[in-house]
Amino acid sequence: MFNFSKLGVPIIQAPMAGGTNNPLLASEVSNAGGVGSFGFSYSTPQKISEDLAATRALTNGPINANFFVFSPVDLPSQAIQTQAIEALKNLPVEGDYSVSTPQAPFYSAIEDQLNPIWAHRPEILTFHFGVPPLSLIEKAHSLGIAVGITATSLKEGKAVEKAGVDFIVAQGIEAGGHRGIFDPDGEDEKLSAMELTKQLVKECSIPVVTAGALMNGADIANALKAGAVAAQLGTAFLCCDESTASLAHKEFLLKRHSRGSVFTTGFSGRPARGIDNEFIQLMDGKVVLPFPIQNTMTASLRQLAVRTNNGEYQSLWAGQDYSRTRKLNAKSLMLALKEELFIALD
Repeated sequence: MFNFSKLGVPIIQAPMAGGTNNPLLASEVSNAGGVGSFGFSYSTPQKISEDLAATRALTNGPINANFFVFSPVDLPSQAIQTQAIEALKNLPVEGDYSVSTPQAPFYSAIEDQLNPIWAHRPEILTFHFGVPPLSLIEKAHSLGIAVGITATSLKEGKAVEKAGVDFIVAQGIEAGGHRGIFDPDGEDEKLSAMELTKQLVKECSIPVVTAGALMNGADIANALKAGAVAAQLGTAFLCCDESTASLAHKEFLLKRHSRGSVFTTGFSGRPARGIDNEFIQLMDGKVVLPFPIQNTMTASLRQLAVRTNNGEYQSLWAGQDYSRTRKLNAKSLMLALKEELFIALD
């Protein structure tokens, strides 16, 4: 069991898969009294090991390693594949990028990815998109690693609690990045972070961490008043000096507030919230392959967009209230959040 009450600031810097998290950002958050995180879902075991070792050299504070619970997936018919490929090839983008359907396996085996976790033993291990094999939860607990799982509804929260983990991450509909819903084709209750937190606190016996549209200390205070033990913030950290979010991503966060953030399946095949851009608009209604096959197919395009600083074709993941993002280093942001939280709770 992780003791959230011992944190200097009840903040988890959200795990963000795809390269935004890095040892410097995570360690600065941990050194400032919070929990630094990594989204390791697409990472190789070697990269995971290197990042954890580099972070541990910079901090003695708590580290959270996060992984997706991938569902088995198959390629659809050749006709559907062709439609999906054409949708991506016909985009009006300058520069060369490749589009082709990948071959199985479409994602890394989680058992292989977790080997560095057992070796480095970060304080926290979290999962997104569902409950992992119970043997992995038991293994983590045997090594003294606390486990948390995202839930987007009370039903999911109950399943998380039943799995015997230490806490639930209550992801509201406002949260940026991939929606943690277990079944992306099922009904989504679209609960706000505060609504969901209150339901889970009332109906579940394990601690709850709130995630979604939390940008300042007053937001964190609201989460704590709703019964949460901590708050998870992602978008708030994207424009920190230490963040490796792309230049265009940071510019859109700070300056393109009229765009708003919307859900799309176009980039990855799964619902994810990001800043509205040309890609999202043009892919609306187009054929999209299942997650994570679509994510692999769009990789070359997204990489080209980063190289050319073209924010219209990057996955600019961001929460509903991204207009409140601040450009500070991580230490200064943590100090500001702590001060705002104390004022709000006073």
